[in-house]
Amino acid sequence: MRYAPMTDRLAGLGAEKWHVHFRAREKAVRGDDVLFLSIGEPEREAPQAIVEEAVRQLRAGRTRYSNGRGEPRVIAAICDHYSHRTGREIAPEQVIFTSGTQNALCAAMMTLAGLGDEVVVPEPYYVTYDGVIAATGAALVPIRLTPETGFHLSAADLERAITPQSRVLLLNSPSNPTGAVLSRDEVLAIGEVCQQHDLWIISDEVYAALVFGNRRFASPFDEPAFAERTVVVSSLSKSHAMTGYRAGWAVGPEEFSVRMQAISEVMLFGTQPFIQDAAAFALGREFPEVEAMRRAYESRARLIVSALDGRPGIRARMPEGGMFVFADIRPTGLSGEAFALGLLEESDVAVMPGEVFGPSGAGHIRLGLTVAEDTLTEALRRIVAYAERHSS
Repeated sequence: MRYAPMTDRLAGLGAEKWHVHFRAREKAVRGDDVLFLSIGEPEREAPQAIVEEAVRQLRAGRTRYSNGRGEPRVIAAICDHYSHRTGREIAPEQVIFTSGTQNALCAAMMTLAGLGDEVVVPEPYYVTYDGVIAATGAALVPIRLTPETGFHLSAADLERAITPQSRVLLLNSPSNPTGAVLSRDEVLAIGEVCQQHDLWIISDEVYAALVFGNRRFASPFDEPAFAERTVVVSSLSKSHAMTGYRAGWAVGPEEFSVRMQAISEVMLFGTQPFIQDAAAFALGREFPEVEAMRRAYESRARLIVSALDGRPGIRARMPEGGMFVFADIRPTGLSGEAFALGLLEESDVAVMPGEVFGPSGAGHIRLGLTVAEDTLTEALRRIVAYAERHSS
């Protein structure tokens, strides 16, 4: 039987990348005491007021078809959010509500890239990026970043990667998996290169609310000079612990949004109105739980770095934001893959091997910040013991 060429391009770029996590789940079902640091799923529930709003709207009958752009209430809330952040008036015609950031990213990439194009991506990168780009027929061009530079993309790095086929730069700050947060000066320099070479920027900002220390989040969309070439994709999954709600969006120039809506509608014609109502409610209010979650992640990151950095076989640096620590285990002599699988089998701790984030992630492991400190402390004890046993 014949299949679409897209299925060949996507072979090996899907759920296979979570094989360590899935193996850990199998062990847990069998009764093993597995500690999960392998996924970015907040351990907290969404703020109770948001839950109650979703239930209220569900019971009110907000369960019928929506439209392809989004319900007026949530579109207005997204416009208010970005108008306040950018200092510019963001119009409803610039916004499309989607079923999470992944849905927004896929539709946005299909709007901007196609067969024969190139998409430039700082590496290490989130595990679905290569699949999203491959689906369009475009080629992913990685910019290999290093721990020595804090995994920060520079304008010079970007300039060297651009070719006549380059169409899009895919940014993610704060980064998953590295925790790197670009400064405004870095964003301005990168934006100028994109302007010179007429590149679109897709800015994945799902971790924008999770910046640590005295750093400030910076986005090319907030700069008037780059707003017409920037598309933001984001959601409430991480900031408000609303992963299962699938409440995301894309915001960009009006012409882009018109074109993306046509693609979005053939994928998923509208999301549940009661979910959109809950998202509008969440965006329109401040919740102490959201800030408490950010503080907890920062505290846990410091705990991880304190426990791991300098121990035999491990180097760990403090992330600048996000939900993960990207630890360097190259001194053990093991690959990230071998370390993660061995750690799971011997010590019942699940982490993500760095290789699934691209070749630049080799010899690293990603540890999630989404477990309580007592669980995290025990997991770190097991990791240190495993690394000591296997350090070369």
